Amino acid sequence: MDTMVMHWLDWLVVILFFVMILWIGIRSGKNINSSEDFFIGGGKIPWWLSGISHHVSGYSGVVFVGYAGIAYTQGMSIYFWWAVNIAIATAIGAVTIIPRWPRLRRALGIQSPTEYLKMRYSQSAQLLIAISGIVTKLLDVAAKWTSMGLLLYGFTGIPIWVGVVVSGIVSLIYIAIGGILADLWTDFVQFIIQVAAGLALFIGVIIHLGDYGLNFFSVFSELPTAGTAVFNAGRGQGSLSWTLLYFFVIFFSYSGGTWNLAARFISTPNGKEAKKAALFSAGLYLVWPFILFFPMFCGPLIFPGLTQKAAEATLYATLTNTFLPIGMVGLVLASMFANTMTMCNSDANTIAAVLTRDILPIFKPEILKASEKKSLWYARITTIVFTGFTVILALFSDYFGGVTGLILTWFAALLGPTAIPLLLGLFPRFKYCDSKSAIASMIAGLGVFVATKLGFSFEADIALIAPLATSFVVYYGIGLYNQYVAKKPVKPEIEQLMAALSDKNE
Repeated sequence: MDTMVMHWLDWLVVILFFVMILWIGIRSGKNINSSEDFFIGGGKIPWWLSGISHHVSGYSGVVFVGYAGIAYTQGMSIYFWWAVNIAIATAIGAVTIIPRWPRLRRALGIQSPTEYLKMRYSQSAQLLIAISGIVTKLLDVAAKWTSMGLLLYGFTGIPIWVGVVVSGIVSLIYIAIGGILADLWTDFVQFIIQVAAGLALFIGVIIHLGDYGLNFFSVFSELPTAGTAVFNAGRGQGSLSWTLLYFFVIFFSYSGGTWNLAARFISTPNGKEAKKAALFSAGLYLVWPFILFFPMFCGPLIFPGLTQKAAEATLYATLTNTFLPIGMVGLVLASMFANTMTMCNSDANTIAAVLTRDILPIFKPEILKASEKKSLWYARITTIVFTGFTVILALFSDYFGGVTGLILTWFAALLGPTAIPLLLGLFPRFKYCDSKSAIASMIAGLGVFVATKLGFSFEADIALIAPLATSFVVYYGIGLYNQYVAKKPVKPEIEQLMAALSDKNE
């Protein structure tokens, strides 16, 4: 398949869509008067908007590029190891971790997910976790810019690097104006568009299958055997063991280990609202991805003979150009562009909160006491700087294994060591885990990841989970030593925090 040349009407739709998006950003900016408004919407975000945004945050351009290639070559297994895993993990998180985020904001007045770590552990632990998390998000956001460049190439033939740069520049303008409110409302608008376009593509492919004498049910019998398997063979990506172990990575990520998702829950008024948001998102993950991926599952019948790399580059673009009417193709591109842009913006927004609230005050303490206007200025500057670095990194993504390599290898490996002390530190069971627990677990988990990169060979499923599992064992092991051997007392302020986070009478 070659790249497509869009109709002028599709370009007009793209332009009009972005005019609307910029209007949302400007409109949202009028409601931002402080860093609290910029980072967490003043803690007043309704559950349904938070839930939709949490759900949409899983659909960057990576899904329509890297995952499209996997859906083409490996079939239905991606629905189970990705979508079903997320649905189950988010539902469990809704009754365990997620309600604690708004309680944490109400107890300590936090604006970033890592802001409480200084009080919970120490400034050193806070700094180490913050820096490691920033590196993780640099790679994650860079992968999203790269996928956006690939999508633009598939739709328009524009060179990939041009798509990356254009995406980054548009994002820099947008995020500096509207903050998290602009992200949330753009997520809502583009989700409506994504559903409309996705259903149109779903129906168009089913109608086309009739030309082969097939329907929604019979098509699966005509796909390659590997394409209809729930799990892939062996122990690699999509296998049963890999899927079960990847669940733990997903659980920690979607419960707040991925900081921009934590920000969605921190921004809700209370724990009950956060729980409803998470359950809403989980329900959407159970239903919508299957409809979205169905045309990609059918790819081997409609466009046979593609390699995974070729499918990554052009499959989704060719599907939309083949089965959607003129005008809607441009809307799909604009929606995916906006989706990736808002995901990158929300990441940048959250990282800026960490930089502004947790790292810069170490060198410039007066930042935390700055006026609302000055704090908002710091927030916008750090957001722009971080976004700029991610664009530069995206231009060199091939050195890190491409889009899929960035997401499934680097991100999964670095997520666990940062998420373990961040999330488990919210629970009374782990209240004896101190600063040494947090720092040692981080170093141990990252050490295992580095070892795999230096030549220590593990099976794919073990390599995936090893950093997170190592961090957990070290973190909890030191906590048990503090509790039963050293018999270290827990600080009164930590006991008080644990009580506040466990309060279900909101």
